[in-house]
Amino acid sequence: MNRSELALVGDIGGTNARFALVNPSSPEPALLASRALANADFASVQHAIEHYLAQVDAQPARAALAVACPVGSDEIRLTNRAWSFSRSELQNTLGLDELRMLNDFGALAWAIPALSRESLLTLHGDPEAALRGPVSVLGPGTGLGVALLVGSHSHGWHTVETEGGHVGFAPIGDEERSINTWLTAQHGRTSTERLLCGKGLSEIDAVLRGVAADAASHPLLRDPAEIVAAALDGHDLSARRALARFCAVLGSVAGDCALIHGARSVVIAGGIVPRFIPFLRASAFRERFLAKGRMAALLESVPIHVITHPHPGLLGAACALRAPEL
Repeated sequence: MNRSELALVGDIGGTNARFALVNPSSPEPALLASRALANADFASVQHAIEHYLAQVDAQPARAALAVACPVGSDEIRLTNRAWSFSRSELQNTLGLDELRMLNDFGALAWAIPALSRESLLTLHGDPEAALRGPVSVLGPGTGLGVALLVGSHSHGWHTVETEGGHVGFAPIGDEERSINTWLTAQHGRTSTERLLCGKGLSEIDAVLRGVAADAASHPLLRDPAEIVAAALDGHDLSARRALARFCAVLGSVAGDCALIHGARSVVIAGGIVPRFIPFLRASAFRERFLAKGRMAALLESVPIHVITHPHPGLLGAACALRAPEL
């Protein structure tokens, strides 16, 4: 196969950039030569892509890149990383005939119909039931992504990219009101993304440990991976409280998304949740998902799944590249 027959796909978040090669003409989108690069090691998106292409000795003619920010204009600015670029200039610099840009959760939504059942773990509902749209797609990582998948297997699927993670946080109870006050003092406004992301877990933990808002910075915040590990170990009360609160808020936000989207299914993605699925099952996640007053009975019938595929963003970019148009 000529190298020009292979296309580049990328999933570029706030922390890591993942790349792979795909053959767009193959019956199934298989990821080849996948790599994950730490964004901190590179000065720009272009630098990271050129490094990857040099590693795999490839010169693709087409590419689809999923990025953690809106993609409606030529100027692309990542929300949680100080990277920006012109899509037209990047296309010219890389010598691409075509460059498709997607929001990262738009790419995740594209991936869902192509996932095997083994890559979707069911939290609630029938794991063998066919996926039904509309599908609310959300998940915490470096930020909180939200997208909508509409259609069906028989009539085709379409994704709607959103910035739903940036809606205002609606606290429930005294503890969440305290967290909201603390975060607002830090950031001026508290969106759901401020809580439902890696740093958000660290800040929830800081509030519950009594760290003053004006001192929160940086040396006093525990690493989110450390908090998850300590919570799962079972001996750190503050870590368990923080992760339990995180799960409860995620349940509320997932229920809100399902109501807004008219969802018949909810799919949770992102790099954080698959690390603690048993903890999530035992938490107040499901209770808070259903805690919507008169709409609780409606949500009772909505199945909830978690993506366990290792590279769904890359898979989604590959699926989008095969579509007639975005």
